[in-house]
Amino acid sequence: MAGVQGRVDVRKNGTLVSRLIDDLRQSIASGAFAPGGRLPTEAQLSETHGVSRTVVREAIAALRADHLVDARQGSGVYVLKTAATVQPERIDKDRVASVLEVLEIRTPLEIEAAGLAALRRSPSQEEYIFDCHARVFACIEAGEPIREADFALHLAIAEATNNPQFSSFLRSHGVAAIPQAEIVTDAQQDRQVAYHKQLYKEHEAIVLAISNGDEDVAREAMKAHLKGSQVRHRELLRDGRLRSGSR
Repeated sequence: MAGVQGRVDVRKNGTLVSRLIDDLRQSIASGAFAPGGRLPTEAQLSETHGVSRTVVREAIAALRADHLVDARQGSGVYVLKTAATVQPERIDKDRVASVLEVLEIRTPLEIEAAGLAALRRSPSQEEYIFDCHARVFACIEAGEPIREADFALHLAIAEATNNPQFSSFLRSHGVAAIPQAEIVTDAQQDRQVAYHKQLYKEHEAIVLAISNGDEDVAREAMKAHLKGSQVRHRELLRDGRLRSGSR
């Protein structure tokens, strides 16, 4: 399987991505990359930080998910003017209902996106989807939050449709479209690990179907993943209401 074959390299890649994200965040916060200014090119960042372009792309995807930068086709990646005040959005139990609403909207769109990605993905897009999937594995292995990596994977699939409307929808919601990693932070560690591994298996079924060019299986795998997320969120919502009522 992809996760097993890439185990050693994935850990290294995940660490490099995390370090680059931290470096770029610090540069933005310090003003080294000023609001409205353009970041160095992918090639320049790769050379400066001694990392591959894949690592650079994953780091930029994470910054975009946190609304710190924006990519402009044919122009480059720019620091958003509000980057200094934007903080990563956090999901708590009081907002599970709105999270469920986003999941319901995502489901039909991403089912279709998975099918189209299986038909339309280019070799480089396919490779990047595998890279993003590996990043999720690296986060799980390192015990790190998987939310940004999860978002990057779904965004990579949306971009592989080569229809910009799919990726535009995900970007409009940012990381808030991928709330799963945040809703179990108060759970026991073993439960959280099992939860993340379940997400990884669901992602793997999607990724392999896209790689195999099987649009029907890709759609079914995405449907199972997002429908499963809805079930998990509804259970959380019911649990939250019961606890609230018992206080």
